[in-house]
Amino acid sequence: MPHTPRTLEDVDVDVDVSYRARPRALLVAVAAAMAPTLLAPATAHAATAKAGKRITVASGETLELTETTTATRLTIAEGGVITVPDGYSLSLTVNGVETGSELAALTDGYGGGATAIAAGAYRGTVVLTVAEATEVAFSDLTFPFRQALYVGADGVDEAKSVPSAVLGGTVTDTAATGVTLTSDGEAFNGVYVTGGGSYTLTNPKIAFDGNGRCDFIGYGASVVGTGAGTTLVVDGATIGNEGVVRTAVIADATANVIVKNSTLHCADGTLPDEYVGTGDTRYMISVPWMLGLSGNVRTTNLLGASTRASYVNSTVSSEKWGALSVDGGSYCTLTAINSTIANTGGEGYGSYAIGNVTEHFLGCTFDVGDYALIHWGASAHYGDSTKAAVAALNDSLEIGLTAAELSALPVKSTTVDCGRFMVLWYAAGSVAIDGGTQVTTGETAFMCKAVAGTVTVDGSDGATITAGNGVLFQLMDTDRPSSVSVSGKAWKTETTGTYTEPTGSPTRSTTWTTTSSQSTDAKAAFTDIALTGDFYNSVRGGGNASLQGQNLVVSLTGSTLEGVVSASTAQHGVSTITSAEYREISEVTNTASAVVNNGVLLTLGAGSTWTVTGTSYLSALTLAADAAVTAPSGKTVTLTVNGTATTIQPGTAYTGALTLTIN
Repeated sequence: MPHTPRTLEDVDVDVDVSYRARPRALLVAVAAAMAPTLLAPATAHAATAKAGKRITVASGETLELTETTTATRLTIAEGGVITVPDGYSLSLTVNGVETGSELAALTDGYGGGATAIAAGAYRGTVVLTVAEATEVAFSDLTFPFRQALYVGADGVDEAKSVPSAVLGGTVTDTAATGVTLTSDGEAFNGVYVTGGGSYTLTNPKIAFDGNGRCDFIGYGASVVGTGAGTTLVVDGATIGNEGVVRTAVIADATANVIVKNSTLHCADGTLPDEYVGTGDTRYMISVPWMLGLSGNVRTTNLLGASTRASYVNSTVSSEKWGALSVDGGSYCTLTAINSTIANTGGEGYGSYAIGNVTEHFLGCTFDVGDYALIHWGASAHYGDSTKAAVAALNDSLEIGLTAAELSALPVKSTTVDCGRFMVLWYAAGSVAIDGGTQVTTGETAFMCKAVAGTVTVDGSDGATITAGNGVLFQLMDTDRPSSVSVSGKAWKTETTGTYTEPTGSPTRSTTWTTTSSQSTDAKAAFTDIALTGDFYNSVRGGGNASLQGQNLVVSLTGSTLEGVVSASTAQHGVSTITSAEYREISEVTNTASAVVNNGVLLTLGAGSTWTVTGTSYLSALTLAADAAVTAPSGKTVTLTVNGTATTIQPGTAYTGALTLTIN
């Protein structure tokens, strides 16, 4: 049925003054007046409706609103439509709760990402806000943002805000204190700060229930800070969201976002029926299963170039997917001080790092389902929140902690508890662990997928590494399944693929050197620490996965190690991995085997001892003058070099086909 156009003159309603014409001071007054009705009982709503004005949009009718409108009852029949002029957006609140907004199906044009007011009966204090459009571009898409508070260079921009969604508290051009923002619609934002100014949110309470659509731009997020020169401080926040990519905090486009004394949690929503997972960042609304994870919301995301996000004395948790993410940016800085980072649903990561990001974790507690860190090219540090370290970051990153706040922060060590691995490397980059950091993993501590991952652990102040499966470092071929397009629709690409376990023996490369360190090798260095566990390199090389070879370089200084250090053959529990077996990614067992293209170079520096617990195959072994290679009590260790029995002498370097055997 064709839609019949209608205007306000055709409807029996109270018409409010256009919000765009109101003085700014009224923003606070409206919010304060609305607050008592937030949880008004349904019977009171009905009683009010009988005496109040009503809006009804019948099936086949289109009502165009040109200004903000209030009523006590809104009824939209199936097939009824409310529109606003081009250049404006429409938001509905009932008793201060943003509601009714419904995203178009993906098949109706993902790029628009627009919402419409869903059919239904809405009763209470009904406000239909007509606001100036906020269109935000990401790649070749444009997202029509709507937000409770839009803060630009000059402060709160009333024309782009939805004041009826701001309950209680005080709002000025520089700060909002004690406000409550609630949404059960889709893709509605809370506070959007841009334009290069500074804004502070103190003690906000934000609860969003319903899907967003893009966390690479923050469409549907609770809080967004974006733009060069923008500083957003969130202090004492309680944010609890549930929905697909309904993110809590977004930092983007060179902004500086500081979150302190806050609690952030995001829980999964329900994916649209037509969605099939993709790694295309324009359309990705669930974690790519190739990471061995599931879930559809990250609690935070750090984006753009040289953007900074700092979390101090806060709790950041996600149900699955990820708690702290850096994605789609370059040279950003993520910092967490005295904070808890967690997953509550048994899967997920603590942080994600890509694009040459720098990540600092001082005095933090990780309680994560899978990984503390997924590493796609970064520098990460886990250590103590000493006064000097925190003060240095406070200055260099302009976190803005006062002298009193710095003094009040206790000195803590970092604790990392992971269901599977501490670090999963998919790209070259470094990890440093020091202070009293305690790392405990359910499985392998450090998992490196044929890239130049580097870990440095300084145990002089008590740092420890405990691997649940007894493997401290695993260097292996990537088992990330290839991506296969299954449809011409953008959101249905990169969804399928299969990893197939190689068979047969690897082909020895004629160009790869296993006896000396190469720039592309993976490296692990340990100082002043007692280690128990194994180191394996199972990279096949010889052209497999376009890789001729890769070495694992391990060095100990003032340290002890009880375990196997060896080249190996790794095997998954299944011969093929598809999306159905996504949890099999990275799950391998090792058989120690002779070096082919997978050199293992071990240096026992000053004061170090290696107690060999099983047959180990190396390509180089270097001992300092006071270093030692021993066997467990009651056993002896022997060394052969290229098949010849050789006495192990301190102060000596051995290269070639080395085999250490326990007798």
